[in-house]
Amino acid sequence: MMTKKVDAVYEDGAFRPIENSALSLKDGTRVRLTVEQVTDAPEPDVLRLAAEVYAGLSEEDVAEIERIATERGSFFTR
Repeated sequence: MMTKKVDAVYEDGAFRPIENSALSLKDGTRVRLTVEQVTDAPEPDVLRLAAEVYAGLSEEDVAEIERIATERGSFFTR
């Protein structure tokens, strides 16, 4: 009996291996799956990210960004 760990994605009711060469099985080969849901990265901490938007910028740079962002009339002009 062969045992192999394979990373896969569940799509349209079927498991699709992430790497094409992960398995060398013939179509129709019967297997037993043990499913473990994996999260590659934690959900982003939106508040922390928002607090860092202006990190490293000078007060003048922040003021310029705010001026551009609030001056909506020029967003769609060339």
